[in-house]
Amino acid sequence: MSALKSVAGIVFSPDRSSVLLVKRRDVPVWVLPGGGIDLDEPPESAVIREILEESGFTVKVQRLVADYIPINRLSKRTHLYECTLIKGEPKTSSETSAIHFFPLDQLPPLPPPYRDWIRDALKQLPPCQKKISTVTYTSLFKNLLLHPILVIRFLLSRLGFHINL
Repeated sequence: MSALKSVAGIVFSPDRSSVLLVKRRDVPVWVLPGGGIDLDEPPESAVIREILEESGFTVKVQRLVADYIPINRLSKRTHLYECTLIKGEPKTSSETSAIHFFPLDQLPPLPPPYRDWIRDALKQLPPCQKKISTVTYTSLFKNLLLHPILVIRFLLSRLGFHINL
């Protein structure tokens, strides 16, 4: 997998009132499904594969929402795609412990930048390039004070040590 690029997928309910989130096993937080792009894999194929692997759902890519550019080494360049659910049933994996469609007005706590990415997708604007400005060393330090175990697990996952409970 490429260490430089990743994908994330937004799957809304048909009426766009709820969004698919997965709960990670290595760092137990709710996130949009996604992950690394394999060598020579088109990003559109990667997001379809990642959503299937992490949720059990087969999707079709509707559009590119944005290409997010990191401002530091805490995040990766990420292509965010809006996708449509085609078929499947929720199915956890070695990477996910739970799958759920959350109403947009009842989202669980989300690490940055996921809430911003959901808002960007809801605007339905043409694709753009944006900086990932909410994932900073300052925010990491604040979260270290508030949630030390989660931050340590996040940092270990960035180093390639995944603790999948």
